Amino acid sequence: MSERLERLAESALDPEQLGLYRQIREGPRAAVRSFALSDRSGSLNGPFGLMLRVPKLGQPLQDLGAALRFRTSLGDRERELLTLRAAVVLESEFEWYAHERAGRDAGLSEDELHALKAGTYAPRDRAEAHLVGLADILLAHGELDDATYADLAEALGVQQVLEVIILVGYYRTLAQMMRVFAIGSPTED
Repeated sequence: MSERLERLAESALDPEQLGLYRQIREGPRAAVRSFALSDRSGSLNGPFGLMLRVPKLGQPLQDLGAALRFRTSLGDRERELLTLRAAVVLESEFEWYAHERAGRDAGLSEDELHALKAGTYAPRDRAEAHLVGLADILLAHGELDDATYADLAEALGVQQVLEVIILVGYYRTLAQMMRVFAIGSPTED
């Protein structure tokens, strides 16, 4: 299936869209990116091109993504592990593409990446098991009984429980946007 929307060229953007475009292209993502933010023509890849279409929502959505990536208590490995887990469960081709190299850079081994993609990943320690377990619950049905919540809150702390909930919700939103508009991984970098 081809993308349902024509890509937005930089030259066609209104001032509000252009401001968001520049923030995405020149912000913190650009400094540490592990994937192509845009195609050769300059059109933004993945969910970022969709964010430009509704900049009043796209701006806070991209701000949330930047906060999740750069301003949480989750370490790089933990964040990339959870993001890749969400990409697999949500069948988000773009998110796997965008985060596989970042996961590798954050310390995930090739064996771990293969296991994540195959759905056979085994957490390396108890803390990671709690993080992955919470993400799996959220990705499956989102309900935590009192005992499970108490265990996770004690093991991770309420702040990390909330960070994982927000991270999973963010990637669920992006995956759904890209599914509706038939956006996969880029064909060119």
